Amino acid sequence: MVKTHLIILTLLVPFLALAQGKAPAKPQDTEIYQPVPPVVKPAKEHQAPSDAVVLFDGKNLDAWVSTKDNKPAPWKINKDGSFTVKPGSGNIMTQQKFGDVQLHIEWRSPKKIKGDGQNRGNSGIFLQRKYEVQVLDNNNNDTYVNGQVGSIYKQSVPLAKASVETGEWNAYDIIYRAPEFDSNGKKLKPATITVLHNGILVQDHYEIKGTTEYIGPPKNIAHGKDAIELQDHGSGVSYRNIWVRELN
Repeated sequence: MVKTHLIILTLLVPFLALAQGKAPAKPQDTEIYQPVPPVVKPAKEHQAPSDAVVLFDGKNLDAWVSTKDNKPAPWKINKDGSFTVKPGSGNIMTQQKFGDVQLHIEWRSPKKIKGDGQNRGNSGIFLQRKYEVQVLDNNNNDTYVNGQVGSIYKQSVPLAKASVETGEWNAYDIIYRAPEFDSNGKKLKPATITVLHNGILVQDHYEIKGTTEYIGPPKNIAHGKDAIELQDHGSGVSYRNIWVRELN
């Protein structure tokens, strides 16, 4: 009897809708056909998607300059299609400035272990030259957790430590949304960042508090688009296969 009542009710629904002046719902009522998303050809291994800006393809550092004097980046290009920090030469940054981005970057700490704590395989990736994702060899090498590999330096502890063995290649995939400021320099919306380390989520849409500071609290100074910067922290960290997709 219950089954019979359900069948009768199902048959009556369209007629009840008509009686109330409403047409019966259709699948098409919730289907959208515009705008059509652009086609992007996915990346093959060690390559970039079709709509990406390639920042390093293994051949040259033309996309990068020294932060000291804006001259060509002085870091060493290796035969294996990577480049390595030249300790003491200073940071390098992209010539192009960016806002919201998807960034892919691969890095490797020196295979020969030297130093400990923050002095082992240390470098950093700065979004808009202000907000640092930490690069560090943390294998059997403890440090303060908001400064370990995968952290937003001095701000956000990673959800996991996902490093490969020392001297092997790591990958960061970063989704970064820039902060917004009004005409008076007041922050209206914080920057957010999501980081996958070797495919493992380590930062989940974290709201960045402000600039990365070694000493003292973060600062919030109004800014627009700016470069991606890589840090010379005195360690021979290597990078390869760097590309970025602009999201705005």
